[in-house]
Amino acid sequence: MDVGVDAGGRAGVRWGDVALGSIAAVSWALVGMAGTAALGLHLLGADAAARLGPMTAAVVVLAAGGSVSPSGDVSAFGLSGAEATTALNVTPLGVALVGALLLAYFFLRSLRAAGATIPGSELVARVVSLAVLFIAMIGGLAWAGHDVVTIDGSKLGLDNIPGAGGLGDKLPGGLGDIGGLLPGKIGDLVDAKASVGFTVNTGQSLAGGACWVLGVMAIALLASRRTPLPARWGAVHRTVRPAASALVAVLLVAVAAGLAAAAYAMIGDDHPKRIAGAALVGAPNGVWLGIPLGLFVPWDGRATGALGKLLPHPIDDLLKVSTDQPVTLGRLSELDGRVWLLAVATAVMMLYAGVLAAARTPTGGLSALGFAGRCALRLGVVTGAALPLLVWLTDISANASLSVIGFDAFGAGIELHGQLGMALLLGLAWGAGAGGAGALLAYASGAAGRRAAPLAVGGEGRTGNRTYPDLAYAPGPYTPTAPYRPSHDDTNPYLQAGEIHGAPTMIGPVGPQPPPPPPPRKPPGKSPRDEGPPPPAPPGAPRGRR
Repeated sequence: MDVGVDAGGRAGVRWGDVALGSIAAVSWALVGMAGTAALGLHLLGADAAARLGPMTAAVVVLAAGGSVSPSGDVSAFGLSGAEATTALNVTPLGVALVGALLLAYFFLRSLRAAGATIPGSELVARVVSLAVLFIAMIGGLAWAGHDVVTIDGSKLGLDNIPGAGGLGDKLPGGLGDIGGLLPGKIGDLVDAKASVGFTVNTGQSLAGGACWVLGVMAIALLASRRTPLPARWGAVHRTVRPAASALVAVLLVAVAAGLAAAAYAMIGDDHPKRIAGAALVGAPNGVWLGIPLGLFVPWDGRATGALGKLLPHPIDDLLKVSTDQPVTLGRLSELDGRVWLLAVATAVMMLYAGVLAAARTPTGGLSALGFAGRCALRLGVVTGAALPLLVWLTDISANASLSVIGFDAFGAGIELHGQLGMALLLGLAWGAGAGGAGALLAYASGAAGRRAAPLAVGGEGRTGNRTYPDLAYAPGPYTPTAPYRPSHDDTNPYLQAGEIHGAPTMIGPVGPQPPPPPPPRKPPGKSPRDEGPPPPAPPGAPRGRR
């Protein structure tokens, strides 16, 4: 372990631990992301059209905030001017979530060995080293994340069609040369090759990766209740972390519910592998899209062509009918009344977040209304910041078009963008309401502050007379916490006098016992020598040494 020492003799940055912690966090995060992406693509059958390695690298870069540019060069029918263009802006949040959880776990684990507080210089060193290493790895994936998918016309089975391969010239009356030249052009299609490639944009991917890794570490520090922080940041333990950790917990529970729903949908389906692959790659996309929608955040979008089938029902039907009005829960309920269950589920989720935040927030001797106001303010601010982030992460933008000799042979597109301003306002309102209601429920049941972390309790009501670290004043064997409820005499075994509770050594009535009698005294005038030799040992007993 390398430990630096500054001019004042205090321990500085431990560079050995910093390097090992960064390598472990980045390695496990990228391994988890690559494994999830590769398994999801394989289950979806994408490896049948292109190599799995470059596709996995491209998906990992997309999940880490990167950018991928697909491109096409289709030269069918022997004409120049045929082109295929595609554009994709969708983040595979399933892959991103696996990487974020692994990165946060190992990053926070490396910080917890520092004690109750961590020097600011060491925290900055760990953040910078981890970010630099992660960006370097994203650069390597950007170099590997490019490939070309070639469609060979000779393998499409078109040579069996009449007119293919020059057969059109043998038709009677020269019908092979009539009008649209279709049979002859099928023969050209047999000899043609279409290539579609994808390339990772290195510059944009490095910038996106830097923002992604810094954002993950910031959220991890704000949501972890038992990770030390610099001494000047002590207020974060009791003001931000209880609400942030509660909101992160309910979002992860929602993703787990989405995965469970996908597993249920696999039962009896004709293509269970496709459902499993889509769930691995994009389950958080659908779940976190439904949360803002259930909290009445309006969305603007359109859907044309075959890509509209990728949207969940009934959003796809609504966008096909009308695109000039925003997508809201009320408009979706006109197509399917069961949509209102989404609003009920999200409301229950927010209430659960409020109760959990209240259980993790120190009461500080406040009354019920004062405690409810404190929790409402903190959860409202946290939700107001988190809901626009969810809306931004679940934006969808995908377009594809194929134009051959001036005719539009294929055209499709999806655009779905949430209104960030309304997400901010609704997040503040929902967070404040859920925080206040949850705090009142927790206060009435006695659960308020029961799960507060020691770091948060230690900073509550701090005075200048304390000479020990804050952790010494946390609940423990010498500073017990208040009981859940007052003691009841009928159920307290220590107050049941005159009863024996299975103890084998208790004889007689319970109460003070007289002292044992003193040992008998020896008669005066005799010494141990006057008592004679000791009696002989019994037969077979071992004799002592002579």
